[in-house]
Amino acid sequence: MNRPRTTVAALGLSAAALVGLVLHEGYSDRAIIPVPGDVPTLGFGSTTRADGTPVRMGDTTTPPKALARALRDIEQFEGALRTCVTVPLAQHEYDAYVSFAYNVGGRAFCQSTLVKKLNARDYPGACQELLRWRFFQGKDCATAENAGLCGGLVKRRDAEYRQCIGETAP
Repeated sequence: MNRPRTTVAALGLSAAALVGLVLHEGYSDRAIIPVPGDVPTLGFGSTTRADGTPVRMGDTTTPPKALARALRDIEQFEGALRTCVTVPLAQHEYDAYVSFAYNVGGRAFCQSTLVKKLNARDYPGACQELLRWRFFQGKDCATAENAGLCGGLVKRRDAEYRQCIGETAP
């Protein structure tokens, strides 16, 4: 299905994508290590406190504070898209890429092959790149032996890919 594309500067994360993003991240009122070897996260996957310092074990939050923090984080990752994506996007593509950037970070997003393909107007190729980001600490999360460690990452990438190609809601 062809959906209209518009300049990235005119787009914002849809409400449906916000819900999908926080569901992917999950919520914790206490700082946790989401998977062994990862950094502490709090609320909806935030790795930093409101003052910009790293989340530390023992930190706590409330649902309203966590959602406010997630919205500030989302603004940061939307800024990354506006900085490095030079082509127009459809809303579903934008939503998928914000979710992806939220998970991998703005710098990794902007330096990725995905963005190179996207800016070359290879929209299908850029969406396909999402599926390549299934590794955590060198381990392929798509293998049966690593499914318990990081299998959720594969599910997230599949959902982002399907969102990116316009197949499903987030």
